[in-house]
Amino acid sequence: MADPVFPPAALEQLNALYPERAGTLTHALAGHPLLSLDALAALAGRMRAIDVEHNLGDLPVGIDPAEVRRSRLDPQEIIASIEANGSWMVLKFVEQDPAYRDLLHATLQEIAPIVAPRTGAMLKLEGFVFISSPGAVTPFHFDPEHNILLQIRGRKTMTIFPAGDPAIANGAAHEAFHLGGHRNLPYCEEFASQATALTIGPGEAIYVPVKSPHWVKNGDAPSVSFSITWRSEWSYREADARGFNHLLRSIGLDPADPGRYPQQNHVKSIAWRTIGKVRRIIGAGRM
Repeated sequence: MADPVFPPAALEQLNALYPERAGTLTHALAGHPLLSLDALAALAGRMRAIDVEHNLGDLPVGIDPAEVRRSRLDPQEIIASIEANGSWMVLKFVEQDPAYRDLLHATLQEIAPIVAPRTGAMLKLEGFVFISSPGAVTPFHFDPEHNILLQIRGRKTMTIFPAGDPAIANGAAHEAFHLGGHRNLPYCEEFASQATALTIGPGEAIYVPVKSPHWVKNGDAPSVSFSITWRSEWSYREADARGFNHLLRSIGLDPADPGRYPQQNHVKSIAWRTIGKVRRIIGAGRM
């Protein structure tokens, strides 16, 4: 049997944080052979191009996605020269590769006893690996998943903001994201008073609650991070409620934002799923 990734103290800390408080943990994946630069370069060569995102890392905290400049190097070249090429890269959905899927699932299985009693079964298990040059910035954004970012190599600082604060990301921004918009958010310096900056190195991790806005800056050495994520029925209901709110807003109403955990947003979620089902039935009937 493999040694555990999360020591008992880390599990106790996650138990105190989950699901709505960000905070740091420790882990035992630093130095794992699947997360070495050589192994990741080989993985990048096997992956679909659509699942490898990369750009130049010298970015402001807030930026329109259309203004982000891509690196001209191919993914394997970026990884080989990551110390000097000023890039930021993410390998998405690494669970498509059997070895990485096994690593992801084994790691998430360790925390299932904490997660399941609160937000239900862990759904849509996905992994992302970030490879970044010194000083590279990941702009201000949010994500729909529960997420633990495990630092493997180098250091980085995540500046994280409260989830669900409409002064930082209003209802319209959430709705646009769930209807296919980009993850990046507008940033104002006035937000800084609400921020918590967490710096991690190899063997440390950050738990990030669903939809907590954040931005990340690397330290002075190349960085490798492994993001292990999952969805929950609660997170899907929040997304459904955002979709229903968009519909209400489109007819001139000003709907209340969905409640954060432990509120379950049942009514709006059921309404949005019913509308989706009706649309699919009508669409099938037109074929």
